[in-house]
Amino acid sequence: MTEQHPEAGGEAKSRSLFTALARPSLFDVAAFGLVLVVSLVSFQFAKGAATLVGPVPQALLAGLACLGILSILRIVINTRRAGGPSQAQALGEVLVNATRDALVIADGNGRAIEANDAYADLATKTGQARLIGMDALYAGYPDFAEPVYQLAQAARAGESLARDIRVPAKSSVPGAAVDGPRWLRLSVNPVGRPAPQRTLWRLADITADRQLQENAFARLQYIITYLDHAPAGFFSTLPNGRVDYVNATLAEWLGLDLAEAQNEKMPLARLVGEEVALQLTAIEGGASASRVNRFSVKLPLRNTTGAASGLLAADIIHRCDYDGEGHALPARSMVLRRDQEAVAPARASAHAAGWFDALGPSAPIGLAGATIGGVLKRANVQFLSLSAQLKLQGEIARAIKEPDLAEFKAALAEAVAAPEKPVVLEVMLEDDAPRAVQLTLCRTGDEVVVFAVDRTQNKALEVQLAQSQKMQAVGQLASGIAHDFNNVLTPIIGFADLLLAKMRPTDAAFADIMNIKQNANRAANLVRQLLAFSRKQTMQPRMNLLSESMSDLGNLLGRVLGEKIGLEISHARDLGHVLVDFNQFEQVIINLAVNARDAMPEGGTLSVKTYNISREQSQERDHKLPEGEYVVCEVADTGSGIPKPILDKIWEPFFSTKDVGKGTGLGLSMVYGIVKQTGGFIYCDSMEGKGTVFTIYLPRQYPAPVQESATTADKVETQRADFTGRGRILVVEDEDSVRAFAVRALGSRGYTVIEADSGERALEVIEEDKDGFEIILSDVVMPEMDGPTMLAEMRKRGVDTKFIFMSGYAQDAFERNLENPDDFAFIQKPFSLKELLEKVKNVMGSPQK
Repeated sequence: MTEQHPEAGGEAKSRSLFTALARPSLFDVAAFGLVLVVSLVSFQFAKGAATLVGPVPQALLAGLACLGILSILRIVINTRRAGGPSQAQALGEVLVNATRDALVIADGNGRAIEANDAYADLATKTGQARLIGMDALYAGYPDFAEPVYQLAQAARAGESLARDIRVPAKSSVPGAAVDGPRWLRLSVNPVGRPAPQRTLWRLADITADRQLQENAFARLQYIITYLDHAPAGFFSTLPNGRVDYVNATLAEWLGLDLAEAQNEKMPLARLVGEEVALQLTAIEGGASASRVNRFSVKLPLRNTTGAASGLLAADIIHRCDYDGEGHALPARSMVLRRDQEAVAPARASAHAAGWFDALGPSAPIGLAGATIGGVLKRANVQFLSLSAQLKLQGEIARAIKEPDLAEFKAALAEAVAAPEKPVVLEVMLEDDAPRAVQLTLCRTGDEVVVFAVDRTQNKALEVQLAQSQKMQAVGQLASGIAHDFNNVLTPIIGFADLLLAKMRPTDAAFADIMNIKQNANRAANLVRQLLAFSRKQTMQPRMNLLSESMSDLGNLLGRVLGEKIGLEISHARDLGHVLVDFNQFEQVIINLAVNARDAMPEGGTLSVKTYNISREQSQERDHKLPEGEYVVCEVADTGSGIPKPILDKIWEPFFSTKDVGKGTGLGLSMVYGIVKQTGGFIYCDSMEGKGTVFTIYLPRQYPAPVQESATTADKVETQRADFTGRGRILVVEDEDSVRAFAVRALGSRGYTVIEADSGERALEVIEEDKDGFEIILSDVVMPEMDGPTMLAEMRKRGVDTKFIFMSGYAQDAFERNLENPDDFAFIQKPFSLKELLEKVKNVMGSPQK
């Protein structure tokens, strides 16, 4: 190491740090002289005055003399040590000065303390008069300003750092050469532990290392250029599915921008297409394995704008390797164009005759070749796309669900044992959504050919068809039962009303009769739910704005939901009109709210929102809708959700997840029936633990901007308290109890009532009667001749009597069979005494139709 000496005359000289530390200091010399003088004086004084001062002072003076002798010995020892460096010190100095790198040590303030010979020579050549730090040495050179600043910051923080700097030829920078540019590396490292107070600065010439790197890079560039223009295409794929290299030949063939392919952002599907990408990635791996496969494919061609412009027939030889833990390494692929592949005629013929190459790429079904052990050797895209578990060089059995695994193995063994005899079976394959697949196995030579047909959609359609047929059968049964129930309930409710009309509330039997009527009404409500499911209930649709009609629904829903569940209702602006019976639609919302409440026992939120969707949006929805404009009503909860097995059954009548006695299972069936009878669609989306969303689509209507005419307004009359009247009424009903109630009810209010038990008998009564009838009250469904047929026959005979149909079916279930749907009035069974009298009174007082 070197240090600046005053006698050096401004020139940096080398001296050992170890020698500097061993030399006697000026303090040692002064102390030695002082102690020597004092010791001699004390000794002489003690010798001459021993008799004067006594023994104690004499001993003290003798001690001072000994101290002086000890100081002399210390100086002698230090002088011997300073006489020359030890062997270890000499070796250290040789090593430090032997290095060609310039070294300098700086203290915590950045001041240079020591330096080796190389740094001393470098500083001397720059004309420095004293030892300075390396940061000061290069302070005046612009190219060094930023690197030196960064190094100085690192030195203050006690961190190591290095920077490489290129110095041009014939530069005035210290360390530059005249014969060419140089590369210098400046570095700092902390010296000392644990808290470094000093920093070692180092300057190294790394020009030779840089030259080796540049030569290697140039060689690599030459190899890449050679590969880029090879007569075959090459590309490499990273394990994450991104392309990290494409040679210029392949990029030119496919019309790709070469720069786009070199940034490790291009997905493999962009290069070779979705189908080929699936083939290249569906390969079974393994620890330290190497897989090489050949694919006959068609690659997408692109024009100058990047749009698809055709296909390129090619063969891909694809190699993928795996490390010792089975992790995929970058894959390499070579692409050979079919129209440029130079092969022998015999090989070309054999290649063209290959069954897989001839059928695989264009086959509309899955096609694969496997070993007799069931290991997949080759497969087309249609086969590989059936399951993510299907891998080239992997077992087909891995993709088959456990219940079908034994059957597949037996079928494979049968196919292997009987060549040319196809074996057909149906299995379920493992995937995100399990697939039902029909497999046909046939052995040819040492290979088993596998044909696969995806029957998942067919299976779903079969299930839907069976479900539809079951729903239709249940609907027909429900409507038939509902009709018979209505015929039973009508006289029960009616006769109960007749009894109640004759009794006072204080009578003993009054409460019993009221119980009979209330339970009959409950039964009537159950029948209405059955009719709603079978879509044969009576609807009175009107033009409505859901935002206005549902304005009062919030209070009702709040009472239904309780205090634990929050309610949010929102309507979009400019909401469209819909044609619905809002009383029925209100039941839809309430039923959905009740189900949501039961799904949120610990509380949650129910949101109801409405909005419009356009024709275009109707085709973009996940739900299958006929193209059109719709008003959407969404009812969503944050409850427990509906499991997938149950979700497929929620619309079935009498299906309920509630405990016995706590639900009829008709709630959602009624909802479904009302929405469908309105002409709308309803879908349910649910996920366990994340809630349920019911989405209702109602066709949007555009009402004509005209006011209701006076004639139409006159049809709606105010309810009257007086239901007595005069006139002749013909009651036609095949059910004796219903007919008896109607006759007795109307007769008790002053009407003259004639009865008939069938349509044919009614026509005979009309023919024989000379006075005529003001109203004919008739059932719809009767044996031999039903009500609509009787009405049509009467009109043919010129009978224009006012007509009232009574039925347990919906009005629109039979009015389509009549020439004039406005030619009659309608009353829904079961009806009460008041409803019957009110309907007759209103029709009696209405103008003749």
